[in-house]
Amino acid sequence: MRPRKEKPEDDEQDRDFVVALARGLELLRAFRCEGEALGNRDLAERAALSKSTVSRLTYTLHKLGYLSYNPDTARYVLAPPVLSLGFSCLAGMPLRQLAKPYMQELADYTGMPVAMASRDRLSMVYLERCKGTNAVTLAIEVGAHIKLATTAVGRACIAAHPEDERARMIDEVREHEGENWPNVQPGIEKAIEDYQTRGYCTSYTEWKRDVNAVAVPFIPRDGSPIVAFNCGGPSQTLTRDWIESDVAPRLINVVRHVAAVAP
Repeated sequence: MRPRKEKPEDDEQDRDFVVALARGLELLRAFRCEGEALGNRDLAERAALSKSTVSRLTYTLHKLGYLSYNPDTARYVLAPPVLSLGFSCLAGMPLRQLAKPYMQELADYTGMPVAMASRDRLSMVYLERCKGTNAVTLAIEVGAHIKLATTAVGRACIAAHPEDERARMIDEVREHEGENWPNVQPGIEKAIEDYQTRGYCTSYTEWKRDVNAVAVPFIPRDGSPIVAFNCGGPSQTLTRDWIESDVAPRLINVVRHVAAVAP
C-alpha cells in the first residue's frame, strides 16, 4: 500500500491554514491502538514529518498534558485530556442515544454486536456499540477504527455519498491501496450496487477472515456527516443466508426507526 497524503497539497498555501496546529493534530492521530506507546522516530514515520519537528511537537503536547512521557522507554502515550475531547464529541451526538434502543433490540435478537460508525478519512470510527449475547463476538469498542474499503460499514458510508463525493473517496482509496486496488475495487462497486438495489451493503470474510457483516447508512436531515449502522459476527453463525433473509431487513428497519425520531 502507498502512504496516503494526510492533507491536500495546497493546504500550506492557504493563509488561514495553521500548519503547526495541523502537524500537532496529525501527531495525535498517529496513535492508532489503545495504550500504544510511540517514540519520536515512530511518530515521524507515521506523520511524515522530520524528527526535529516531531521532537518540538511532542515536547509541546507533553507540556500541555496531551501526551505522557516514559523516560525509561523514551516513548509517549496519549494522556487523559485527549480522552476528554473524545467524550465531549460523543456528548454532542444525540443520535447515539436516540438510536441505542433500536440497536440493542437487534443485538439481542441476533446475539451479535450492532454498531454505529462515521468516516474518518480512510477508516470508520465507532461512535456507539451495543453488545449481543453470543459468546463469540467482535471486541470492537467505541473509538476504535476499522477500514473503510473492505468493511460493510465503510462501504455503506461510501455508497451513501453523492456521486461526486463518492468518486473522490474512491480515488483516495485507490491511491492508498496501490497494487492491492484490483482486490478492493470489486467489493466497493458491488456495495454501491447493493445499496441502490437492496438498501444495504455487506462484507463476507473480506475485512477479516471468518467475519461477515451487513451495514445500512443513515443520512441525517440536518446536514451532519453520514453515519452507518452495522451488524457483524462469526461467519459460521452470521451466515450470508441469514443476513440476506433476516438480519439485513431488520437493520434497514433500525435505520428507518432512527430516521423517524432523529431531528
